Amino acid sequence: MKILIRLTLLSILTATFAGMALADKPGHHPHYLHALSDLRHARGYLNHLAANEKRDDEELHAIRKIDDAINEIKRASIDDGKDLNDHPPIDTHLKRGERFRKALELLDSAHRDVTMEEDDPQSQGLQGRIIAHVDEAHRIVERLQERYNK
Repeated sequence: MKILIRLTLLSILTATFAGMALADKPGHHPHYLHALSDLRHARGYLNHLAANEKRDDEELHAIRKIDDAINEIKRASIDDGKDLNDHPPIDTHLKRGERFRKALELLDSAHRDVTMEEDDPQSQGLQGRIIAHVDEAHRIVERLQERYNK
């Protein structure tokens, strides 16, 4: 009976220490999760309009490209379960051109996160598709910024 109790205690201790050792390890593809957050935040800046502003087709195209990048990440089962509108607060006092600048900074950050070295060859196709969507959104927002900063 004493041996059974000791083995049970030893199993519990082993499981506890194993769980503690894994607790500090980052999740699979943490850079994709950070990119998801940045993409949602950039989308928020593009989606926000002042009362006197109207969204044009290019802004909608940029938002769609960001959504495409988000969906690619989610298709790879890298999802934090957050809604598209779950992002840090948007500074509603920024002028349109300043919101584009903030969106560009966030798209740059997402691009850096997604381009980190990928050790899984099957994820490299995914990585390329995400980068293409992010870069297309970036090009569109650059054009928008140029137009509205004139």
